Order: sequence, then C-alpha cells, then structure tokens
Amino acid sequence: MYLKYVAGKGSVILLNQIKWVKSSEIAIPEIQRPFVWNATKVRNLLDSLYQGYPVGYLIAWRNPTVKLKDGTTSVGKRILIDGQQRVTALMAALLGREVLSKDYNTVRIKIAFHPIEERFEVSNPAIRKDAAWIADVAEVFSPEASLTELTDLYAEKNPDTDRRRISRVLEKLRKIIYNHVGIIELADDLDIETVTEIFIRVNSAGAELSQADFAMSKIAVNEKYGGNLLRKAIDYFCHCAVEPDFLSRIEKSDKLFASSEFFPIMRWLKDTNDDLYDPTYTDMLRVAFTSQFKRGKLQDLVALLSGRNFETKQYEEVIAESSFERLKEGIVAFMNQTHFERLTMILRSAGFVISNLIGSRNAVNFAYIVYLRGRAEKIPADELGRLVRRWYAMSILTSRYTGSPETAFDLDIRQIETHGLTIYADAVIESELPESFWVGMLPQLMDTSSSISPYFIAYQAAQTKLGDKGFLSRDITVLDLLLNRSDVHHVYPRNHLKKQGLSRGQYNQIANFVLAQSEINIAIGDKAPEQYFTELAEQCSGGKKRYGGITDLEQMRENLRMHCIPESMLDGDIPSYGDFLEQRRKLMAQKIKTWFEVL
Repeated sequence: MYLKYVAGKGSVILLNQIKWVKSSEIAIPEIQRPFVWNATKVRNLLDSLYQGYPVGYLIAWRNPTVKLKDGTTSVGKRILIDGQQRVTALMAALLGREVLSKDYNTVRIKIAFHPIEERFEVSNPAIRKDAAWIADVAEVFSPEASLTELTDLYAEKNPDTDRRRISRVLEKLRKIIYNHVGIIELADDLDIETVTEIFIRVNSAGAELSQADFAMSKIAVNEKYGGNLLRKAIDYFCHCAVEPDFLSRIEKSDKLFASSEFFPIMRWLKDTNDDLYDPTYTDMLRVAFTSQFKRGKLQDLVALLSGRNFETKQYEEVIAESSFERLKEGIVAFMNQTHFERLTMILRSAGFVISNLIGSRNAVNFAYIVYLRGRAEKIPADELGRLVRRWYAMSILTSRYTGSPETAFDLDIRQIETHGLTIYADAVIESELPESFWVGMLPQLMDTSSSISPYFIAYQAAQTKLGDKGFLSRDITVLDLLLNRSDVHHVYPRNHLKKQGLSRGQYNQIANFVLAQSEINIAIGDKAPEQYFTELAEQCSGGKKRYGGITDLEQMRENLRMHCIPESMLDGDIPSYGDFLEQRRKLMAQKIKTWFEVL
C-alpha cells in the first residue's frame, strides 16, 4: 500500500535489531511511556518466534536530513513507526529490561519456558517452584549464560529427562534471536504530512492514534534539545494531575527527572485534588503549541520539530532547536500553578463547578490558550476572566471545536494574531450569538434527549452561577446538589409518560429535566403532574407538606421560575407534554441568555 514511499524493504535478524536499540541507531519512542501489551501477548510473541511463524514487519523512518549551522548536513536516527510494542516486548522478555506499566509502575515481565513440553507461559509463583520450568527466559539469553551449564543445571533438577534433547531445545530457543524479521524503511525525503498519515494508519489496528501521538514520538527521540525530558514532563504532569501521590514515586524512581527543571514546576500537584480539568498529553500539546507557535495543526508541530523551513521547504537545525525551545516554554506555561489554577477558577466562576459539566475538552483547551494569550497581551485580570468565561460559553453553545478542532484552532489563533484578542473575541461572540440565537435557534437545539448535551450543561452552569435553589428546595441550592448528590428528576415523570406509550427519546428530553434532592424525587415518584402540582398548591395553603420545605406560595412560584417551569401549573393549568416542552425550552434559553450576559 505504501510502496511508493519506501526507500528499502527487506529483513534483518532480531539480534541486530536489539543491537540497534541498545546503540540508539533506531529509536523506540514508546520505550519511555507505559507498555500497553499484557504479559500474555509477550508470551505469544516469543512462541511465534520459537515456532518460526511470521511476526509482521517493522516500519522505520529516518529523520529528515537537517542542515547544520556550519552548512553541513546531519542524517537523523531512525524512528520506529510501527513495531514499537513488539520490540519493547522483546527487550523486556529477552534482556530482562524493566518497562512502565499502565499505572506507571516499573515492572519486569518474566516469561517462563518448559523445555520438555516446549511451551511458554507467563511466570508465576507456582511455575517458579516447579523445577520443570525455566522461570525467566532472560536467563537463557544473558551474555554470560553457557548452554552447557544451563543444560547441566536443568538436568540436575530434572534427573529423568533426556539431557541431549534438553540441550537441543535450549539451543533452538537461543536461536530465535537469529530469526529474520521484515523491515520497511520509509524514504527520508518524505514530507511530514505523509509520514504522519502512515504512522496513524499502520497503527490504527491497535489503539487509536493521532497527530499528537506522532508528535510525542518525535519529541521523545530527541536528546540533543531535551526532547526526552520534555516528553517525560508532559506524561508525568498528566499522570500526577489524576494521581498526585505519583510525584513521590517519580522522586524516588526517576532521579534524573526529579533533578530537572521540570519537576519543581509540577510539584504543586501533590497538594491538589481538583479534577475539574485533568489534561491528557494531547491537551497539553494543543495548548502549548497553539499558544506559542500561533498555529493550530499538530502536524505542523512535527514539521517544526524536524527543522522544517516552511518558506524554503528545507530542514534546518536552527529551526529544530528554536522549535524545541518554544514548545518547552509552552509546556512550562501550561504547567505553571498560577496559570492552571486561574483557568479552573475562571471556569468555576462561570458555573462549571464539577468535571461532569466540562463537556468539550477542546473548548477548555482553547479557553486556556485565550487565557495565556491575554496574559501575554497584559489584559487586566478581571477583564481577562470575563473574556475567557464568555469565549468558553460561546464555544460550547455553538460547538465551535467539535467537528474539526484543529481547523478551528488554526483559524482562531491566526485571527487573534492579526486583530488582537479582545477585538476578535468580541466580534466572534456578537456574530455567533445574536438575538436570533437565543429566541430562535437555541430552543430548537434544546430538542434533545442527551443529558450531556452542551445546552443542558450550559443550563446547569447558569443555574449554579445565578444561585438557583434545587427543584422545590427551600434551602438547598443547585450548587449544593451538583457538589454533593442530586437526582435528575423528570417534571413529567418517566413512568407516567411510558404508560402513555412515549419512547425513551421522548420522555428523556432535557426540557423535562430538573435537578432535585433525592427525597423530593422519591416523594413525587410516578405521580402525574396534575396530581403533584395540585398537592404543591395545597402545601402552600396550609395543607400537608409533601414535597420539600417550601410552604409560601410566592416562594413556590419563584422556585418554578428558577427552573423555567410555567407558574400557571400551580393554578391547575397543566399543558400537554408537548406544549410543556416547547414552553420550557424557550424559558431555559432565556435563562442561559441571562447567564451569558452576567459572565
């Protein structure tokens, strides 16, 4: 499929591949990241090699030829585009190298071998006690290992075995490092876009990969400009944001990184338990790259890190060096405690108080870019906070970064660069959210049953920001309910509507949802709105208190207004379900508008 991109195709013995890795002739970017194969897959790979089965091709690409400062050229090392996990597995199993687990624990993968049955298995305590097994095949491949001594030792522990046969089996095992494995080398003059596309496509059978994955691989293999440490900084920050205790493990197990300039910058994470925005490495790259380079497409980052001059189409060392430095500045700015906490504070001040209300990760990422850009332009803190809140709200209401986020990022950052942040942001908001949006488009967009729709998220943020009480609650606020425990109550109860033959998509409309205390939700149960609204009116006229603590009629009406429910329902005017939804969508849209105007 990729023959026109291939510079060479052939095979190489496994031993040479291992030598290449050890000498850094070929780079395995993923060696510094969590190893995603489980031990069983490693066992199966060794068995395939032992049986002589094909184990697939490796695909390598040599970095572009880069022009050095003195005018000479430098040929880069190979990057393993496909086969990283296989080679890492072999290094772990045959050489006894430790790998990082998904939990960032350093582990040894030990594969056992049964010479009599010629069978591999993942080593375990029972196997280690059984003399018939060699508990760790790495012992067989150790440079100091003697085939004669290995055979004698095994025969001594298993006296009834055929010593000559065991010797032949162990020799066959040792010879798997002389197996030929196919290797395809991509032409070194391929443009970055093509190599990126190949990288993503050939890896698509496994975990879904992206431009960010390739960029991370590109960063990891660079030691000259500190890419290897930068890669760790990105990975470690993301992991520590979720698991702050991991910082102490870094300090103990990775002393080189702990002594780097990055570790003190992220040390503040050990005292945080905030999960409002737990970034991935893709998020960090997007924010750092776009804010520093004023570009939105990550394939451009790979090109710049390779030293590409977009004007001459050549590769220059000075551009690679500058690009790594600028990316580092962007990552450091991202990790800065003041910046990060200020962003989350701004989001909370808009009503997005829990992670469940953060629906669009890319909208948060661009909000962070707006914040960093605003600081660079020295916009006053209060004004910048208002700008970020309004831009983020506009982004989620219009799904600005949902379809093609990189294209949207690229357009917005270039326009900001041309016109300035405040002028451009005000122009976009005015254009995207005219009066017709609030009265015409938004009510129609709210015709959905998705509880994670951006419109229901914005509505909950609006109720939080505006200080609304929970449905039928006298004292408990929507904020209290979101931070603790709340039920999403159906104003027209679900089972009541199901009995009328309505489908899930009909009775689960977001315009039928309110946030309520569990006890209120339970008390209402499946009662028809005609019944429980009559009882609510009685509750406010000296009758039995059935639902919540409100007993004053005006307070009850105010509570219904907070939840965009027609007050007339208290007077016995219960609309049909369809009419209720239509009325409430318009009222909810107006509440969201009121919220946006006070951001």
